[in-house]
Amino acid sequence: MALNNPYGASPVLQEPAVGAGAQVLLLALLGPAVGMGPAGWLTGLAFAVGSWAVLSLAVHRSRLRSFGPANRVTLGRATLVGGVTALVADSFASPPPVTLLVGLTAVALLLDGVDGKVARRTGTSSALGARFDMEVDAFLILVLSVYVAVSVSVGPWVLLIGGMRYGFVAASYVYRWLNAPLPPSTARKTVAASQGVLLLVAGADVLPRPATTGVVALALGLLVWSFGRDVVWLWRRSRTVTASAGPERERVLEPVAG
Repeated sequence: MALNNPYGASPVLQEPAVGAGAQVLLLALLGPAVGMGPAGWLTGLAFAVGSWAVLSLAVHRSRLRSFGPANRVTLGRATLVGGVTALVADSFASPPPVTLLVGLTAVALLLDGVDGKVARRTGTSSALGARFDMEVDAFLILVLSVYVAVSVSVGPWVLLIGGMRYGFVAASYVYRWLNAPLPPSTARKTVAASQGVLLLVAGADVLPRPATTGVVALALGLLVWSFGRDVVWLWRRSRTVTASAGPERERVLEPVAG
C-alpha cells in the first residue's frame, strides 16, 4: 500500500507548481532578451501565481489520481500564453517585439488541438482537462484582443471578441438556463479556433489598415453568430423544458381532495 507523503504535496498537485516554475523561467529568458519593463514582469508573475492557485484548487477538487499527458500539454500552452500576456502588458510602455509575440502565439495556437488528441489516444480525457483547455484558449483570445485594440490601434470594439465568453459566463449566473449543456457542433469549434488565427493575423500588423480592420470584423461577426445561435438554442430548450414541466407542476401543487 502506498503511503501518503506528509512532508509535501501529492504528485498531482505538484504539476501546477512545475507549470508556475516554467512560467518564471520563460519570463527570465524573455525579460533580458526584449528589455522587459516592470509592467511585463509584474503581469507575467501575476499570471504565474494566479494560474498556479486556480489550477491547484481545480485539481484538488477534481480528485484526479494523475495529472495526465494531455493536461501537461495544456500546461505548456498556458506557459506560452503567460509569456504572450507579459509581452502585451509590456507593449503599453515600449514597442513590442512583434516577431517574438507572434511566434509564441502561433506555437500556442498550433498546440491547441494536440492536447485533445493526446487525451483521446491515452484515454485520459476529463472534465478538468476540457475546462482547462477552454480557459487557456479564452484567456489567450482576451489578451490578443487587448493587444489588437490598443497596440495595433484598431479600436476598443475589438475587446468584444475577448470579452464575449466572459460576458456569457457572467450572464449564466443571472439566467440559469444558459448553463444547460450544448450539443456538439463543428461550426462552434471552427469559429472558436478561427478567433486566435484571425487576431494573430491582425496582431502581426502586416496588412493595410483597412484589411486588418476587416479581418478583426470578420472574427467578431463569426463569434456573434456562434454565440447568438447557441443562446437561441438554449433559450428554446428552456422554453420547451418549462412547458413540459408545467402540467407536472400543476399536478404537484393541486390540493388533494379529502
